[in-house]
Amino acid sequence: MSLIRTYIYVDGFNLYYGAVKGTQYKWLDLTSLFRSILNSNHQILKIKYFTARVDERPKDTKKPERQNVYLRALQTHCVDIEIY
Repeated sequence: MSLIRTYIYVDGFNLYYGAVKGTQYKWLDLTSLFRSILNSNHQILKIKYFTARVDERPKDTKKPERQNVYLRALQTHCVDIEIY
């Protein structure tokens, strides 16, 4: 069985706000998730995570800081990830 070189593209904004925000899966391990979905012959070369930077809001001035924590955690835990 030959390896399939695989790049994964994630719409991070929609993933976060549509699937993980407010759930127990907020700190989702994307590498493990995709390894469990894909067949074993897929070699994940890179996970490209695209997102928009959030702005501070009058009622939520810490929003950008929390996003930075989240993105740093992704980069620390998922060595295959690149954030755009």
